[in-house]
Amino acid sequence: MIGPGGREHAIVRSLLSDPNVSEVHAAPGNAGIAAIVPTHDVNASDPAAVSALALKLGSDLVIVGPEAPLAAGVADAVRAAGIPVFGPSKEAAQLEASKAFAKTVMAEAQVPTAMARVAVNVQEAADALDAFGAPYVVKDDGLAAGKGVVVTNDREEALAHAESCFKVGGTVVIEEFLDGPEVSLFVLADGRTVVPLAPAQDFKRIFDGDEGPNTGGMGAYSPLEWAPANLVQEVIDRVAQPTIDAMAHRGTPFIGVLYCGLALTSRGTRVIEFNARFGDPETQAVLARLKTPLGGVLMAAAKGQLDEIEDLRWSPETAVAVVLASENYPSTPRTGDKIRGLKKANRLDGVHVLHAGTGADADGNTVSAGGRVLAVVGMGVDLEDARERAYSGIEQISLEGGQYRTDIAAKAARGEINVADTASQP
Repeated sequence: MIGPGGREHAIVRSLLSDPNVSEVHAAPGNAGIAAIVPTHDVNASDPAAVSALALKLGSDLVIVGPEAPLAAGVADAVRAAGIPVFGPSKEAAQLEASKAFAKTVMAEAQVPTAMARVAVNVQEAADALDAFGAPYVVKDDGLAAGKGVVVTNDREEALAHAESCFKVGGTVVIEEFLDGPEVSLFVLADGRTVVPLAPAQDFKRIFDGDEGPNTGGMGAYSPLEWAPANLVQEVIDRVAQPTIDAMAHRGTPFIGVLYCGLALTSRGTRVIEFNARFGDPETQAVLARLKTPLGGVLMAAAKGQLDEIEDLRWSPETAVAVVLASENYPSTPRTGDKIRGLKKANRLDGVHVLHAGTGADADGNTVSAGGRVLAVVGMGVDLEDARERAYSGIEQISLEGGQYRTDIAAKAARGEINVADTASQP
């Protein structure tokens, strides 16, 4: 397992529950992962170092978690060493690494998405902002760890974000605003066949009520009882399969997870963005419910055998994940603070804690080592029950300056999310 975060901890936890998986290693991992499997100090974005480690360990399968190693070509190097990999090639990972590229592929595949313009200078950005009007949506064209998007009614703020991208040699994609609730759907792909996981919804803004700057994600829940019954099949038919087919036609087959970020708008389902890996923190909620052994499914994807996989099995329970972040996140997170209460939280019924930005100090204490520190997952018979368990767990944990949202899944639990009648229609 390549990667250091909460997504990787969730994947490792699922792999350990697979009776057919005999051994799991992680590189570089974090304090939580190190407590359950051997970890290795390696630069996750160094293709040569990762492939050398995989050969040394005699790995049967390598799973690449984060986007940066994929964009760096880690999957290519491991495949070249003769080891099956769950994760797209560098070329295929451009679906996430370049939003402009993703828009081109969506156009080729006739995937419904927001109208957009690519801007390379301030004048082009200003023209695009005026063409689409408020709310303004400005996206850094490259990788930005989930924080390269600004959605605002303030034209000057939107233009300033574009200028900040231009100053470092980047480009931006400016889009029309998509209304309606958002949904995340992970689709496993082996280059030709696709298998969907359960939909989830995440919360990007740092503060309650969807206020404040975008983050990598402050919480998530699954399943979505309010989503249209045909949503998953619609996304497979109109989004995922056409995209995978288009990538294969280009000669760059996509093997791994196609993360479909969707808006259920008044004009139908639209793609907000693609990612080329499991999303964080949605993975923490989704995999908590997966009953089908994960290792066999990921191996089938890596070997081009997803057509042999039967329908996935899911727990009827609801999962809610609440993220605990460091002080000053998402700007300049404070790190090095002791984390207390982890054992108490993990002992609660229906609660488990997944580490993200954690490490160990000289005395072996678990300390914060990143912006998003932990995700506390609550499993319950319904949303209210799962929320109560997740928040009971996070209340056991102490981190100086730590912050978390108190409204994860609250609207859904109150039945306040409405999808327009036309939201799932072409």
